[in-house]
Amino acid sequence: MKLELILNGLDCAHCAAEIEEKIQNLDEIQEAHVDFMSKKLTYVPASDKNLEGLKKNIVKIIVDMEPDVKVTEKGETVSLLFKGLDCAHCAAEIEEEICKISGVESCVVDFMSTTCTFTCQSTDLARVEQEIRKVVHLHEPDVVVETMTTNKKEEEQKDFKKALLRILIGAAIFIVGLFQPETSTLGIAIVLIAYLLLGYDVVLKAIRNILKGQLFDENFLMSLATIVAILIQDYREAVAVMLFYQVGEYFQERAVYSSRKSISDLMDIRPDIAHVIRDGETIDCAPEQVNIDDVVVVKPGERIPLDGIVKTGISSLDTSSLTGESLERDVEVGDEVLSGCVNLRGLLEITVTKPYSESTVTKILELVENTSSRKTKSENFITKFSKVYTPIVVVLAGIIAVGLPIVSPGISYSESIERACAFLVISCPCALVISIPLGFFAGIGGLSKNGILVKGSTVIENLSQIKQMVFDKTGTITKGKFGVSKIVGDPSAIEYAAYAESNSTHPIAKSILNAYDANLDMKRIKEVEEIAGHGIRILLDQDTILVGNAKLMDQFQIAYPVIDELGTLVYVAKNKEYIGTLVINDQLKEDSSRAIQMLKYAGVNNCVMLTGDRKAVAEHIAKEVGIDSVYSECLPDQKVNVVESLLPNGKLGFAGDGINDAPVLALADLGFAMGGVGSDAAIEAADVVIMDDNLTKIPLAINRSKKTMRIVNQNIVGALAVKLIVLALSGFGFVNMWLAIFADVGVSVIAILNSIRLLKK
Repeated sequence: MKLELILNGLDCAHCAAEIEEKIQNLDEIQEAHVDFMSKKLTYVPASDKNLEGLKKNIVKIIVDMEPDVKVTEKGETVSLLFKGLDCAHCAAEIEEEICKISGVESCVVDFMSTTCTFTCQSTDLARVEQEIRKVVHLHEPDVVVETMTTNKKEEEQKDFKKALLRILIGAAIFIVGLFQPETSTLGIAIVLIAYLLLGYDVVLKAIRNILKGQLFDENFLMSLATIVAILIQDYREAVAVMLFYQVGEYFQERAVYSSRKSISDLMDIRPDIAHVIRDGETIDCAPEQVNIDDVVVVKPGERIPLDGIVKTGISSLDTSSLTGESLERDVEVGDEVLSGCVNLRGLLEITVTKPYSESTVTKILELVENTSSRKTKSENFITKFSKVYTPIVVVLAGIIAVGLPIVSPGISYSESIERACAFLVISCPCALVISIPLGFFAGIGGLSKNGILVKGSTVIENLSQIKQMVFDKTGTITKGKFGVSKIVGDPSAIEYAAYAESNSTHPIAKSILNAYDANLDMKRIKEVEEIAGHGIRILLDQDTILVGNAKLMDQFQIAYPVIDELGTLVYVAKNKEYIGTLVINDQLKEDSSRAIQMLKYAGVNNCVMLTGDRKAVAEHIAKEVGIDSVYSECLPDQKVNVVESLLPNGKLGFAGDGINDAPVLALADLGFAMGGVGSDAAIEAADVVIMDDNLTKIPLAINRSKKTMRIVNQNIVGALAVKLIVLALSGFGFVNMWLAIFADVGVSVIAILNSIRLLKK
């Protein structure tokens, strides 16, 4: 049993180590670890008795050593939907305010998905949620806070139709007004009606925000600019500016919605119901209510609701939603199938092997839904930059309004105020704040379409900087499909090896069992001992059987012949006497060589292979695929040491598929888990999950991440450059309100359109 406590306020790494040591010395503790970075204490009690008393002792130790540290249990993570959140800058402000709420351990407001994900104690949940609603209402009164279960697609479409209808009617009225004399009462009245229809919501939001003491948001700036134009009797320009602004906002919101929809449609793999056979009848229930060993029926055209094994039926599956590839996969009785795949043809009965919470579809959805939880340096920079940048330009606008007539007597106050208004409209940082997260969001979505799942925008940033790539051999460079190609020595070696490997699921063990192809009498096995990195010792009847590599023979001082064969050599000994050797060969993946070549084109200058296999075999494979360096005959802990030695040479990625790879995946700058059907531990530890076993997806991920970073940087530089140039020109009177609106809304739309290019497959 593993328990966790959060040490809020722990700011000393040395103290963390002392706390860890003191807790480890408790008799009731089997294991304890304090992670200073995450401020998390993980401990394993020696027994499950008096856990509450043990927790009190631990808390007392921590508080005695660090009185300022507040100890809480691991919080509950909850997501809320902020319906109608259309301002990225406001989203950042709301996130900052929520983080200040007492009891909130962490919070991320993701503007792209309009969700707020926060963590707090379950006892504080109701209070915190209520305070979050107050914060949102204070900043954005029109935003509705809902639970994540609400279905909103139809409502969003209706909102867009209403907005478009209002713009069209307003534009039509404005056009009618243009045909009237500009100074006539009727002409002015028609134009003002158009203004009210197009801008009433903007003005109302500005008034509400002013009453709350919030100035200089986009609504205030737009209202001020157009009202000033009306006061100086430039009615048509005021309406034209508001019309252009609303059109720009409409296209901006549509573009953001389209990118969100692309991701949500892509991830629309959650099954709605499962047809379960119970007591001879088929009943429909939620996938969460299905148990392990239940049998579910999947009809043609339906998604498989849970992971399992085909019990009856033959069919083909569409796995594109998981792997990104449109190739069909044939399945029959005994084959493993994954949730989220679509059954194309025959009726299938599937025996469930995992609960819904641990199924493939759940893991994928969790990966995608949490992609925005880790913000990049670029996103954090822009959030901080906008806080400094906006007040500065507001002060400059005030100086322009008041100071220009004094410095240049030929300029009237009405003209200087108009310039200041244009200056304020331009200053809104929305183009910057929206385009960067959208760039990463679209980049993640584009990778998902290719069957590549990444755990956050920080991973995209790191992917673009990879300089060296390390591969596990078996199942990554090679297919992991082994076969016994030769038996050297006594033919009975295969029988002894089969008994020794009878309980193993390793690919080599399976190849030995397949080669023996006879029934095993498991009662003959009296003892089994696995010797890590060496092999297996069993007691078969009264004989001691050793099966493993050369290190195992050396360990037990058994003489064996040197065999010059390419392949994995499995030595067999009986009662400390050598019997024979099995030569086992693995096949290279067809795309291994091409993937290594593509990686070098992508700027990866060092490709390394790690394997527990013999040096001769490892070097032969490395030469065949173009690997730069090889580390052979590695035990799991030695793989960790190799990766540690390579880390100082540049950003390092590691690709593997097995549970033994999990420590190395976690250690590398970026871990790639190969095959979504691989080890759960590997997927958990990895930063990037390649849903199929296609090695060329790794260079594809690197190239796509570089393209994402280029587009994000283009948006930053482009938006800043346009704004700064137009700001400077507006101060000297070279910019009218039309150009000011373009510098705000127009630049946002351009940045959005630039970003959504990344959604292409």
